[in-house]
Amino acid sequence: MKIRIIEKVNDCFLHRSCDGHLRHRSSDPRLAAARIGSDVGLLLAKLHAAGSLLNNKALADFGLRERSFSILTLACSGLEPTQRELADFLSLDPSQVVTLVDDLERRGLVERAQGKQDRRAKIIVSTAEGRKMHTKARGAMDAAELDQLAVLSGEESQELKRLLRKALWGAAE
Repeated sequence: MKIRIIEKVNDCFLHRSCDGHLRHRSSDPRLAAARIGSDVGLLLAKLHAAGSLLNNKALADFGLRERSFSILTLACSGLEPTQRELADFLSLDPSQVVTLVDDLERRGLVERAQGKQDRRAKIIVSTAEGRKMHTKARGAMDAAELDQLAVLSGEESQELKRLLRKALWGAAE
């Protein structure tokens, strides 16, 4: 099962069809047959690059991009993350998080609030408008994910996510 998922992920990349939509198609099997075609780093990078194109296209109508959507999602989570936690979790430089939060705050989608556990820390929380925006944008992101993983069955998609979470955080759900 694991090998089949990796092979299917390796087969995915995007092309622009005549109607202008981004679509999946098989990559050149000659090059995919090279050893690098099984390297986890390359597979993840290609999947991320293809997904970023789809995600940013889906989020454009909301004035969001992947990174700002990620911040908004975490602000809507109820977990009350600090800017430092956001930077660490999203693997971003803290200055990038400040810029992203500043933009979302200017738009009225998030607020900086005093931390409950550490009063010196600023937590990032969503506003009512941010939660409305997030709900709409989440629908677009879910559709983009389905498009990106269209070659996988629902079960394979869930298995892929489970394996990625396990590889990242050791969590086998």
